[in-house]
This record gives sequence, structure tokens and C-alpha cells, in this order.
Amino acid sequence: MAARKGRPTIGSSQQGVPARPAPRTPTRPAPRSSGSDRELPPYTRPALAPSLLAAVVLLACVALVDSSAFVFARWGVTVLALIVLVFTVRGRTWWAGLLMVAVAVCWNPLVVVPVPGEAWAALQVVAAALFIAVGLAVKVPRETDPTRS
Repeated sequence: MAARKGRPTIGSSQQGVPARPAPRTPTRPAPRSSGSDRELPPYTRPALAPSLLAAVVLLACVALVDSSAFVFARWGVTVLALIVLVFTVRGRTWWAGLLMVAVAVCWNPLVVVPVPGEAWAALQVVAAALFIAVGLAVKVPRETDPTRS
């Protein structure tokens, strides 16, 4: 091998090192790794993450109901309701899809539904519970085709 400029030859640090036998350890069963031996369930819960996020937005913005910043909460809830709606259609959970359409219409910031502030505060808590229930109820079957990513 030709030497590189100012450096030892490639692999020179490995030359002259005596091979040591591996230390003997008593044989015992290997600990079971969590998750690698288990079989995956035939479904996923893809609506759970956006549902939990929507519930956090709803509960965090209860204080903003009468302010002008509430429009941003409405946008967030509407978008998250439509995202969860897509997962309800994929999971064929039609009752949850209808509930998400109702939430998307009621929290729509473009066409405002006139509801008094106290009622909105109560609806925020009810909708948060609804999002959590829908996120837990929607199960989308896993795809069986391993070639798709």
C-alpha cells in the first residue's frame, strides 16, 4: 500500500494487535426487548395525535372566547377537525365523521356562528372531550402491502 501524505498507511493502527479471545461469560437467556418480539396490531390510531392537540387548543383558549385572538383558535380547531375527519373517513367511523363536520362548521372562522360567550366556553370543553373520544374511537386498518411506505 502506498503511504498517504504525512499519514501512516491505511489500517496501520490495526497491524500488530494480537487477537484476544473473547472472555467467557456464563450463558443465560437474553432479556426480552420491549416491542421487537411483539406483533403489531392490525390497526393504528392516527386521529389520536391531532385530536389531543385540538383538545389542548380548545381548553387553552377558553379564556380567549370574547377576545379578537379567538379567531386563531377557531382556525386551529377547524383545521384539526378536518384532519381528524380525513382519518374518520379512512377508518370508516361515520358517526365520528359527522361529529367532526359539525365541529368544523361551528368553529369555522369565515362564517361565524353567533353563540354567546358563556355558551362558547361550555362548548369548548364539550368539544375537547369529543375530540378525545373520537381520537380513541377511530381505528384505521394497517396496509398489508409492504412495498408502500
